[in-house]
Amino acid sequence: MPDLIIFDCDGVLVDSETIGCSALVRHLAELGHDFPLEVAMPIYRGGRMAELLAHIEDRFACTLPDDFDTRVRATAADMFRADLKPIPGIIEALAEIDIPICVASNGPRAKIELSLTLAGLLSRFEGRIFSAYEVGHWKPDPTMYLTAARENGADPARCIVVEDSVPGTKAGIAAGMRVLSYAAETPAEDLTAVGGEVFFDMADLPRLIAA
Repeated sequence: MPDLIIFDCDGVLVDSETIGCSALVRHLAELGHDFPLEVAMPIYRGGRMAELLAHIEDRFACTLPDDFDTRVRATAADMFRADLKPIPGIIEALAEIDIPICVASNGPRAKIELSLTLAGLLSRFEGRIFSAYEVGHWKPDPTMYLTAARENGADPARCIVVEDSVPGTKAGIAAGMRVLSYAAETPAEDLTAVGGEVFFDMADLPRLIAA
């Protein structure tokens, strides 16, 4: 069996990506920029906020306000409190997994902890949370996954990453880990192309881990 299961947060543990991206789209609309959700989501998912904002500035030939990121995150947090849910089937899947687990996310720690708290999952990951803002490297760089393995005393080759995005899947593969890629929103062929083992239902996760 694996030494460690490393979970991404957004889109894997919590159904937060559409909510977070909607907050971004709302604030752009207030500035007069039309950035439809269906266009924004593929760029938003699994990426780094600073790179996304740079993309937006280039796309609209604009300079965003200095506090734009802060205001988007504050709005997203309010929307999380109203609507955030765990990914369907993840609570039951976690109950069946008798292997050490942790979470590694491109998001800030405050966002990760809020999301896990609202989804009723914080107690399962408390003390085993890795944020790119603290590690200093963002997916698709593999450093965060390698850090999570090292801090948990696990051999990277005996770790499994559970991801839902192309950048996250790339990071896990680059770390030398097996990656199970949840294709609820990201096209399966995109995840397969970068080395992910695609699955579509969290109920299948315990079986896939044991395979």
